[in-house]
Amino acid sequence: MTFDITTLKFDEKGLIPAIVQDEQTGQVLMLAYMNQESIEKTLETKETWFYSRSRQELWNKGATSGNTQQVVRLSADCDQDTLLVQVKPAGPACHTGETSCFFETIVEEKPETRTILHDLAGNIKDRKENPAEGAYTSYLFKEGIDKILKKVGEETAEVIIGAKNSDKQEVIWEVSDLIYHTLVLLELLGVSVEDVKDELHKRHILKPKGEFR
Repeated sequence: MTFDITTLKFDEKGLIPAIVQDEQTGQVLMLAYMNQESIEKTLETKETWFYSRSRQELWNKGATSGNTQQVVRLSADCDQDTLLVQVKPAGPACHTGETSCFFETIVEEKPETRTILHDLAGNIKDRKENPAEGAYTSYLFKEGIDKILKKVGEETAEVIIGAKNSDKQEVIWEVSDLIYHTLVLLELLGVSVEDVKDELHKRHILKPKGEFR
């Protein structure tokens, strides 16, 4: 399907707001503006291009900082007046160095946990690449695969025991331990969270509508 850019509803200055979202984590990274030319360059290069309202010129995200954004998906909303650009970022989106431009929290009823698996996997990767004295994760990598597999087995058994005892809190605790140690194992083997998500998507989502295994 070929989308006709001219059907988009640009404002009187020929601009349309574009929300940029991390394709893997779902985190909103930034809000910028595009015109028809920047959309065309984005589609052509598979990197984000925007229109600067202050400088009145096109700009390629990451051209100077190196924090580019590889476009995975570009969508228009139902009114055709806003774009959603889903990307794989190669660094922080914000000029301050923050991952997202939306880092000033005004109201928070509960901590943000939507990206926890990716955040935890990132911390584990850092411990592998930068071992810290006394850190448990560094210890696991130092001991190697046999130790890590032993911990995965132990935590699996603890989940089973908690479930048999119908102990909800114990199951939550032990499943959390199991997920952590599994992420350590994945990092050791060079398998990413995204690899697992892709496999789950192929198995359970890419099926005829209404069919679920």
